[in-house]
Amino acid sequence: MNITLIAMLFALGLLAGTLLLLEAGRRVGLQRMAKAAEGARAGLGAVEGAVFGLMGLLMAFTFSGASSRFDTRRQLVVEEANAIGTAYLRLDMLPASAQPAIRQNFRKYLDARLAVYRRLPDIEAAKAELDRATALQSEIWMQAVTACREATQPPTMLILPALNQMIDITTTRTAALRMHPPPVIFAMLVGLMLAGSLLAGYGMAVSRTRSWLHILAFAATMSVAVYVILDFEFPRVGLIRLDAFDQVLVDLRDTMK
Repeated sequence: MNITLIAMLFALGLLAGTLLLLEAGRRVGLQRMAKAAEGARAGLGAVEGAVFGLMGLLMAFTFSGASSRFDTRRQLVVEEANAIGTAYLRLDMLPASAQPAIRQNFRKYLDARLAVYRRLPDIEAAKAELDRATALQSEIWMQAVTACREATQPPTMLILPALNQMIDITTTRTAALRMHPPPVIFAMLVGLMLAGSLLAGYGMAVSRTRSWLHILAFAATMSVAVYVILDFEFPRVGLIRLDAFDQVLVDLRDTMK
């Protein structure tokens, strides 16, 4: 099933759960007030403050972290384009006879790197492209080492560090793609939201009539906030995308004629 659809269904499920707990909390509050109207809300202020305060703190923490990781992933796309571009330009210092084969592998390598992220969310297809790119890395490295040995004035200190940086950035990008908060953080956030819904519904029992505006606004705001956080965390499969930043790699590929 499409991951975007799963995230939307999760948000809708959270919306439904929030609405149900708001109603459940309201009914419990009405029953309590019927039995003891004056003491129904005694001492609840501290509990509500603690739950909503912790929920707000955790939501701000997860949103800030997701946004920061999103910016880091965007920056890494640019850094990879710079690393590949620098290494490609420095191939001019190798013997002319060795350049065509290495340049051809560079073009194949960049095509494979672009395909890795275009294949997502198909994990198996993306992994196959990543394996192809890794194999091309090894081949390019061996070709460059051989060409440096054959050169009259070996440009080893210029060529090999650039290739090494090009290879290293792939590991950094892969690690950044997999970097997410522990699942328990999201579980705790959802749990606090549902608990907060129950308490909010209890508090709404003070009014004998339902305020649908407040009920729907609370449930929709919480659900959308969680969905946006999840979308930030998985920017290759949701509505918030990194695809536009891949254009720098596409533009680089166009220069490799």
